[in-house]
Amino acid sequence: MSEIAPILIGKGADKRYLLPALGNRHGLIAGATGTGKTVTLQVLAEGFSRIGTPVFLADVKGDLSGLGAAISPHPKIDERLEVIGIPDYAPAAWPAVFWDVEGALGHPVRTTVSEMGPLLLASLLELNDTQEGVLNIAFRVADDQGLLLLDLEDLQQILRFVGEQRHELSLQYGNISPASVAAIQRRLLVLEEQGAKLFFGEPALQLADLMRRDDQGRGHINVLAADRLIRKPRLYATILLWLLSELFEELPEVGDPDRPELVFFFDEAHLLFDQAPPALLQAVEQIVRLIRSKGVGVYFITQSPSDIPDDVLGQLGNRVQHALRAYTPRDQRAVRAAAQTFRPNPELDTETVITQLGVGEALVSTLDEDGVPSMVDACLVRPPTSRIGPLVDTERKALLAASGLGARYDEAVDRESASEILLERARAAAAAAEQAKAREAREKEAEEAAKAREKAASKKRSRSRRGDSAGEAMTKSFVRSFGTLLGKELMRGMMGILKKSR
Repeated sequence: MSEIAPILIGKGADKRYLLPALGNRHGLIAGATGTGKTVTLQVLAEGFSRIGTPVFLADVKGDLSGLGAAISPHPKIDERLEVIGIPDYAPAAWPAVFWDVEGALGHPVRTTVSEMGPLLLASLLELNDTQEGVLNIAFRVADDQGLLLLDLEDLQQILRFVGEQRHELSLQYGNISPASVAAIQRRLLVLEEQGAKLFFGEPALQLADLMRRDDQGRGHINVLAADRLIRKPRLYATILLWLLSELFEELPEVGDPDRPELVFFFDEAHLLFDQAPPALLQAVEQIVRLIRSKGVGVYFITQSPSDIPDDVLGQLGNRVQHALRAYTPRDQRAVRAAAQTFRPNPELDTETVITQLGVGEALVSTLDEDGVPSMVDACLVRPPTSRIGPLVDTERKALLAASGLGARYDEAVDRESASEILLERARAAAAAAEQAKAREAREKEAEEAAKAREKAASKKRSRSRRGDSAGEAMTKSFVRSFGTLLGKELMRGMMGILKKSR
């Protein structure tokens, strides 16, 4: 096993540790509101950072920023240290890096529409199967035509293009329903109003920036400001699931390293699974099952183990269960289910103890050196060395300035992508149509002018035949009269000759 010192969680009958080499076997922190889950998360984050493992966590209450400052001395801390037996305890600030989708409390977190992909977007937009099919066609058309999908405007433009060209595209990609296109566009407008426009774009977050260490070899603790994001639960869950998906796709296989490459804490985990479509649940289960081979540990934080699907729950080897309340029959069933997830301890009535735990106390079971869950024990959780509570604005700003990431992420970039290309195509097509219309109008005008000239010439010729001048009329009359007289004279001459011959 690893020579790296284990992470102390707390003490029951004995001290309980999490072994670094088994930190990528995932974990669960559960318990009712106000029982100490946040402090346990803080303790584990410090422990992983100390052994050189970067951490990513979502701060849904706004108080985990305190990881960036040392805790102040307090008699209760001294008392707990004495009970647990921690002689080398020292307050410490940890290398915290702050992130925020809105960019107000941390460096902006962005990704592109293409990186998010149609499956996660369909879940985010809550699309049905038909609408999801149309969304997949839009992505395929963009790929085939070399159109970059970076922000929401790109997605809106490609959907408009697909809708306008649906008759031609349906022959190649399948049926495209105008109603489905319109439904997706409406969902995108709602998503834009929720602030997702800030999330989609560039520069996109690079995973390497989540996996850094400081000059002391401690892993950076990346804190995502989620106190406002949590009000948009679908967006919150999708962003965290996207991060997991990116880690799964980009990181190489490392097997079982001496310590995790990254540990990912997913707070309010029930939001990921509530009303999730089957395809998404299957994707989550697959990621959790396989991502440990990439050296990534995933730790879910929620109120009850029953919030997690059984297929996922069965893969969470390291568990910390804070108190649950059993006031209703439903609560009692949840307590019973939680107790059954632990390896039994003959000296402990797990189901009863769960309801009697105080703040900062928890049932703990971690994997031993053979990867087998230890028997559950009721423990007093060790105090963190960092502040319990948020930083003030000046402290946060100082850490943001010191991160070295501001120049890379703080300013948005808008390069040419699908929306610009499609709009330029539309403008070019409109200009060509206008030119064709003008040319057709000129040709029609020239044709009408030619017809008018021909008609005028025809009328002139006709008038020439009908309207002789007075001289011409007199000449024609004379010629006719002379012709008549001459004819009569000839006739008389011929008749005279005939009479003489008789």
